[in-house]
Amino acid sequence: MSGERLGVGVIGAHAWAESAHLPGYHAYDRARLVAICDTVEERARAMAEKFGIERVYTDHREMLRDPDVQMVDVCTPTDTHLPLSLDAIRAGKHVLSEKPLAHDAADAFMAAREAERAGVRTKLGFTFRYSPAIRQIQAWIKDGTLGEIFHVHGLEQNSQFLDPYFPLRQVPQGADFGTLIPSSIVGYGSHLIDLVRWCAGDYAQVIGSMRNFIPERVVRGYEGMQRIQVEDGTVALVEFESGAQGMLQTSYIAVGNYPGVELRVYGSRGAAVARLVEENGVAETLRFATPDAVEFQEVKLPESALPPGTTLHTPWPELYYRNLVRHFVDEILDGTPAECTFYDGAKSQEAVNAIVQSHVERRWVSLPLYPQETPALEETRA
Repeated sequence: MSGERLGVGVIGAHAWAESAHLPGYHAYDRARLVAICDTVEERARAMAEKFGIERVYTDHREMLRDPDVQMVDVCTPTDTHLPLSLDAIRAGKHVLSEKPLAHDAADAFMAAREAERAGVRTKLGFTFRYSPAIRQIQAWIKDGTLGEIFHVHGLEQNSQFLDPYFPLRQVPQGADFGTLIPSSIVGYGSHLIDLVRWCAGDYAQVIGSMRNFIPERVVRGYEGMQRIQVEDGTVALVEFESGAQGMLQTSYIAVGNYPGVELRVYGSRGAAVARLVEENGVAETLRFATPDAVEFQEVKLPESALPPGTTLHTPWPELYYRNLVRHFVDEILDGTPAECTFYDGAKSQEAVNAIVQSHVERRWVSLPLYPQETPALEETRA
């Protein structure tokens, strides 16, 4: 590793930046927090003081002209991810964006192409790829410990919006409250879709069922209870190009704690279950079984599997984002293979779009929807 530090500029000074993104950069000695930008200057200044950020901006375009900012982190509301990311790419900056990159996969593929042409690195904020337990499962897949992969299941167990008085966020601008609005499949589903694709390879076909279970709720930005047909639960079956089968469940109302992600992988030589649910003060658990020892046993990962300075008692946003930040900074400074790029974000959104289409049309939908879209460089799955 070189002694160089990467100059980082963060756009967005809200709660997720404070709890996940900024602690990750602050803790990594190869990252230099050069700038933070927010439309509310007081928010930006508070984060600058807390994390030792050098400069404060209220206009992201001004921040993009800062020569010390080499990489931009887009940590803002969903509808702004694409335009802000494109501005960063066109300014020649490497860019990390929160998910989803775009509502339509075609737009996400377009952004991935622009980044390739500009020669800048990208990363999607798929937080859970950077769970130590998930990365151990990925290692077991790669080294053959699990054998041929038969089934991959991704489940979301997070009852964040079960209470109709808890304000619903991120409703798309101009949405028709009288028609079903894809929501949990976008917010939570994109993570699961990425994780199961990382394990089993590209999707071949999907079929999904979406539903609104709580028809009246408080929506942030609106007064009083709203009748809104927001999709708060989806289940889907998937078939992979590899021949493996999969199952997905995304939900705002399935009883469980944050972050509520469970990944189950079943292969010819073994099976693994990673449960990313904060319970009893522990951020995650990992269990493993084999055909000769079918009772699942807990796996204790070594300290080296965790980001320096963390334990499984570290709050999960900081735990996972410290890992994500380390990987992206090292990819840029050391020229190591790219992982979890805008292309991966586009492939996830493509599957989201296909599941929505399958629900509307009540049929299986074949993938890819955009067969012409392939990365210029071979994607690493390591």
